[in-house]
Amino acid sequence: MKNPRLAWAITGSGHYIEECIAFLLTLHDVDIYISQAGEEVLKMYGIALDDLRAKFPVYRDKSASSPPVGHFYKGYYHTFVMAPTTSNTVAKCVLGIADSLVTNLYSQAGKCKVPSIVYPCDVAPAMETTAPGGKVMVYPRKIDLHSTAVLRSFEYTTVVDSAEHLFATVTERLATLA
Repeated sequence: MKNPRLAWAITGSGHYIEECIAFLLTLHDVDIYISQAGEEVLKMYGIALDDLRAKFPVYRDKSASSPPVGHFYKGYYHTFVMAPTTSNTVAKCVLGIADSLVTNLYSQAGKCKVPSIVYPCDVAPAMETTAPGGKVMVYPRKIDLHSTAVLRSFEYTTVVDSAEHLFATVTERLATLA
């Protein structure tokens, strides 16, 4: 494709989702992919799907075979971002399970050597996160932290530890492509 785009997936994590969406809305040439849980979480945080659709194409997890993943084979995307990403999605990616739209996108991005940037919700043993009512402390399980650590070792994958790190990494990636 002449001008590849950015693919951005939203899962069911509320971890700094408002900040992630605010940053996402500053970008151009993006396609958004939303898991079923991601759609539910957007509603919980008062983020209207129509606001995202007004600026970007939005693909929802409604089919068994995830047809949009074929875009990776056509060179349609230069980068895949998963942000924020649930511990469930991270665990599936680590195990190679591609049974949903988002996990299938991650799998196909890797198979096509398209770089992925992942912002997991579980990056430290104790951390502040956002809930619909405000900030709360969470204490990720060892298994969740282990999955995040393993994902860091995957080829074509950059794992970021904060919203600021995500924004900087995406901005840097876009700058290298300009």
